[in-house]
Amino acid sequence: MQSNRTLEIGTGLFVLLGFAALLFLTTQLPASGLRLGGQKAGYHVSAQFDNIGDLKVGSPVTMSGVRIGEVSSIRFDSRIYKAVVGMRIDPQYNEIPDDSFASIQTEGLLGGKYIGISPGGLDTYLKDGSRIDMTQSAIVLETLINKFFASFSSKGDNGGQEAGTGTPGKDSGKTEPKK
Repeated sequence: MQSNRTLEIGTGLFVLLGFAALLFLTTQLPASGLRLGGQKAGYHVSAQFDNIGDLKVGSPVTMSGVRIGEVSSIRFDSRIYKAVVGMRIDPQYNEIPDDSFASIQTEGLLGGKYIGISPGGLDTYLKDGSRIDMTQSAIVLETLINKFFASFSSKGDNGGQEAGTGTPGKDSGKTEPKK
């Protein structure tokens, strides 16, 4: 009887520990959608991209590898057929040149997407409501693989034109005598 009660208490503690670990991990994920604090301070800028891949609201915005903000909104503009990404930049990073370059990058080979900003050279800076004009869209792994295989299939498919082409080492129109 005593060992049965000990087993039940141990199982209950294990389940509670599992829920605590799950709650902790949920609050640590950047794009989890769970926001414990209110609206963060900062200024908002936007950029237009042809393809954002799997970029999500809450993804980091970085400069030289340092997180300077986060993606605050993503929408599709049906007039220009592009994705418009809104970013909130932390207030201490208020001297980002106006002509900076924004690109969608990947964390590792199969990691999540984030926006990397490369500084420009102007003495005027981004402010609330600014738009980053120079952008590079996400590189989608599936598209690269399709292009890779398409290039091999087009090189290997000559449509049966090898015979009679006059290419040295191929059929040059000469026949060897039969032995």
